[in-house]
Amino acid sequence: MRRRSLLTGGLGTVVLSFGPAQLAWGSAIVAVRVWPAAEYTRVTIESDQSLIANHFVADNPPRLVVDIENLELSPALRELVGKVRSDDPYIASVRVGQNQPRVVRLVIDLKQAVKPQQFALTPVAAYQHRLVFDLYPTEEPDPLLGLIRDKGAAEREAAREVQDALGEFIGRVDKPLAQSNPNNTGTPPTPRPPAATPPATAAQKDRINRLIVVAIDPGHGGEDPGAIGPSGLREKDVVLQVALQLRDKLNTKPGMRAMLTRDADFFVPLQDRVAKARRVQADLFVSIHADAFFTPEARGASVFALSQGGATSTAARWMAQKENAADVVGGVNAATKDKQVLRALLDMSTTAQIKDSLRVGNEVLSRIGSVGRLHKDKVEQAGFAVLKAPDIPSILVETAFISNPDEEDKLRDPDYQQRLVQALFSGIERYFAKNPPLSRNRAT
Repeated sequence: MRRRSLLTGGLGTVVLSFGPAQLAWGSAIVAVRVWPAAEYTRVTIESDQSLIANHFVADNPPRLVVDIENLELSPALRELVGKVRSDDPYIASVRVGQNQPRVVRLVIDLKQAVKPQQFALTPVAAYQHRLVFDLYPTEEPDPLLGLIRDKGAAEREAAREVQDALGEFIGRVDKPLAQSNPNNTGTPPTPRPPAATPPATAAQKDRINRLIVVAIDPGHGGEDPGAIGPSGLREKDVVLQVALQLRDKLNTKPGMRAMLTRDADFFVPLQDRVAKARRVQADLFVSIHADAFFTPEARGASVFALSQGGATSTAARWMAQKENAADVVGGVNAATKDKQVLRALLDMSTTAQIKDSLRVGNEVLSRIGSVGRLHKDKVEQAGFAVLKAPDIPSILVETAFISNPDEEDKLRDPDYQQRLVQALFSGIERYFAKNPPLSRNRAT
């Protein structure tokens, strides 16, 4: 049998040809997936049995080398080569082949240095055994600095547009005046000096430098699709669409910036969603979801806040348990979870935070009620893990029941999404108008 060499030079010989003798004899590959994102890229290999793998990072050029035992090359595994997108910030390409009779080798060519994390996930939901590789950058960017830079760039662009429009307007005004002047000698008039701008007061500087930050959390993502509607609409997709529109809407308001816990289709653990909001010193946390229930008759939007005690209803308790299970489906590397931080988030929720959460929840609920039907006419409370930032008012919005065919159609409708975004924006805007956040010094 002819074999074509793929890799040599210290990494062994890898082949890509197939024949009857190369049919899988050990674990069978069910699916391979790649989830690229600016924060990290995840590579998932799903199989019918647990896989044993070892990896190391090589330099010149940078690459991640993975050896998977008890496996032979299969067409399903070869699909990984075509899963890499050109805009992936970490992976340039993937090569795969049979390194030894019972070992498959993956070589992931990298665009930058990474800190790989490898872990395995046991079967859950629709998934069988999963071998996961998360590729993180060696230096994590500062999210608050990024927000401030974005704000500065947006303000400079807005100022430039105003100046351009003003210059065009002045040009249009001056031109007819010059033509109608009978004593016009062709010499341009002497421009008037601009009016002196008074120096900003301390109060004005404080308003300028005070940046209200809203953390928007599109639920689920990546390996976790969330609920799926009767016609196949996935919760993770529609809530991301709503979140992106809400971010853009909030960013148009002076003095306010929105941060997304995810801006693409990748998974973020619940603990990390809360941690991201705290890292940017968010003044508000809004998690966006789309309900699902056992029967398609359930319908209507809901707003939830945290409860220090029991849930306000059986449905609220069930909803919290369902949403809190996202980490299990999405896949969390248990070895990297900071148990002390997680315990603090679970134990430090304060009465003041819940009180403010109920305030903003009522503002939002009153406005989304004008968009469509409400499932409950009051803000409900339960132990949602994603709402447990001790110092940030936090709400979870269930936009509609995606399991209801009519509401699934609404969630897919761009017009409904736009009206929903406007309602969320109005509720947030009204909350801060009534409850301005305390002034904090932020570097600009």
